[in-house]
Amino acid sequence: MALIALGVSGGIGAYKAVEVARGLQKRGHDVAAIMTRSARRFVGAVTFEAITRRRVITDQFAAGANADIEHIQLATDIALLLVAPATANVIGKFAHGIADDFLTSMYLATRAPVLMAPAMNTNMWEHDAVRRNLDLLGARGVRFVDPGEGYLACGWIGKGRLAEPEDVVRAADAVLSPAGSFAGRTVLVTAGPTYEDIDAVRYIGNRSSGKMGYTIAAEAARRGARVILVSGPSSQPVPPRVDLIRVRTAMEMHTAVLQQSASADVIVMAAAVADYMPSRRAEGKIEKSDAPLALDLVRTPDILAELGRARGSASRPVLIGFAAESGDPVPRARLKLSQKRVDMIVANDISRPDAGFDTDTNAVSLVTATGAESIPVASKAQIAMTIVDRAEKLLAARAVPAALAQP
Repeated sequence: MALIALGVSGGIGAYKAVEVARGLQKRGHDVAAIMTRSARRFVGAVTFEAITRRRVITDQFAAGANADIEHIQLATDIALLLVAPATANVIGKFAHGIADDFLTSMYLATRAPVLMAPAMNTNMWEHDAVRRNLDLLGARGVRFVDPGEGYLACGWIGKGRLAEPEDVVRAADAVLSPAGSFAGRTVLVTAGPTYEDIDAVRYIGNRSSGKMGYTIAAEAARRGARVILVSGPSSQPVPPRVDLIRVRTAMEMHTAVLQQSASADVIVMAAAVADYMPSRRAEGKIEKSDAPLALDLVRTPDILAELGRARGSASRPVLIGFAAESGDPVPRARLKLSQKRVDMIVANDISRPDAGFDTDTNAVSLVTATGAESIPVASKAQIAMTIVDRAEKLLAARAVPAALAQP
């Protein structure tokens, strides 16, 4: 059915990776094993060769004239990169782009989805450095099979042991054949800031990094949706299976969103679109002087409000906006919900140090016509999952009247 690269890193759970390989094969998949140097201290490469009937990759610099080509070809051909067990060391390397062996190089080279099954000591699993690395990878679209609880090889009892092989295999199948209410749906997401040019050098912008929007796009894609991401300037990595449209200004984002909105079932406006832009851009560079400089600013189009007006009483698309406020964001979000005629506003207080622009965490209130739901501080990956959960429910609810209206 699919070619899966099985990365095996150095932990006692490596022996379970043999059963993972066997389980994948039973489901019809072809498996290519990649073993780190530490992994080979726990299980021999010949074991995986006997099961997979493929040469096990153990060296980034394998001998042979075509070795490098074969390795890069594998990165291109695989449908999934599965790492089981994934040690704290490998998780850290993936998170920070360190490529010092074939497995870590494969992660950077492939565009296939990535699934990791962590395994480590309980204290390591709970360490802030590991948690941050997991959140960073989750924001990029990497998925995880949580470790189990019980007796660990170190003698401790707690969470950290590699998940059971069948659970890992089932998770791999779910990635390869995504299911859920977003299968066959189109989700349009906006992300990042917009830059409004003053002259050839200067612009008006904001501190949005795009992390929240990119993470929402990754989560929707994980659930099987066709995802279109319209992004302002951002350095965030593009999630797998996401179609990216890059824009710079509010007017460019307005045009791109309206062009794509007709095919969308859900639109999530997570971008921090500039409210104002210069009435005209100066030619060249404005030379500085001792005199004051006045800028004439005009309003940019309200993209979300325009989408709300265009939808009218139609059942789709579901419209979700964001409200970044200073102080309690809920009253302002309720007003926006009504004025813009949308289904949900995700509101957050940007004055908090652990939420808002350019942070790895967020705390939001989900404001709908039925009330406000407070979501405490969590990683943006977790917040994205909650937002997409609510989008699925809103989509199902809006489909009901249309279904009842049919003869």
